[in-house]
Amino acid sequence: MTLPLEGLSAIVTGAGRGLGRAEALELARLGAAVVVNDYGQPGRDGSGEASATPAEEVVDEIRASGGRAVAHLGDIADFETARGLVDLAVAEFGKLDILVNNAGILRDRMVFSMSEDEWDAVIRVHLKGHFNTTHFAAVHWRGRAKAGEDGVYGRIVNTSSEAFLAGSAGQPNYAAAKGGIVGLTTSTALALAKYGVTANAICPRARTRMTEDVFAGFAEPTAADELDPLSPEHVAPLVGYLASPAAAAVNGQLLVVHGGMVAIVDRPKVAAKFDTAKDVFTYEELDGLLTPHYAARPAGETFAAAEVLGLKKG
Repeated sequence: MTLPLEGLSAIVTGAGRGLGRAEALELARLGAAVVVNDYGQPGRDGSGEASATPAEEVVDEIRASGGRAVAHLGDIADFETARGLVDLAVAEFGKLDILVNNAGILRDRMVFSMSEDEWDAVIRVHLKGHFNTTHFAAVHWRGRAKAGEDGVYGRIVNTSSEAFLAGSAGQPNYAAAKGGIVGLTTSTALALAKYGVTANAICPRARTRMTEDVFAGFAEPTAADELDPLSPEHVAPLVGYLASPAAAAVNGQLLVVHGGMVAIVDRPKVAAKFDTAKDVFTYEELDGLLTPHYAARPAGETFAAAEVLGLKKG
């Protein structure tokens, strides 16, 4: 039986642990050769000494299952490191077909307490990191198309978050970065479609080293053979699908995924529209239109944490 990703090669960033690890293993299970990238720092805030061990352990798992994989140690927020990552995939496997951007850090703080460094560090790793790898992957695919290659195959799966969709009071840097990733994804989808490349983003919910405090107290498995509803293994199959030929028609999309559920997020829609009675709005006219509109909405019409997560504590 031919596997869905047989003959294809992939890069997964931040693949030494958590979501990235599950995604790398799933792509390999589906037949892809995988470059497992991870900087290997132990702190979820990007602190600690870099180590090749996490990436190498995932590579060992893939090879033990009969797959092909190679480790890459490096900070993808560095432009030249990202270039080297794509070059490694091409050198090892002949070409690059799939890019999964997952690497990230957290430096949570309320906006009034956040330092410039805490803002810059998170934007750098998440948003710039996504751009860096996307840029060099796009150069690779466009170059092949310009050289006359028929049927260039490219898939990009980016990692956004519901922190962007619903807000997250203590994560202004993270929420902003994740919103930027959606913008990067839709722009990339439009720019690369003519070359045979798709770009999509996911908002995953998973219990990992990055989110251990976020999901503390939420329901966990009670039986030894029960899969955690927040296990990264619930997310990985969607990444495998989006990376596959079956998803050729899926482009520029945002999907929420967790615990046996996939939700397709629609583009923003106009909720209400008002036209001025004259040539230009006045303050008084806007007050007469907008104030009653918002006053008529249910009090506190925002997403509470439990509603956003769709989870229950206990």
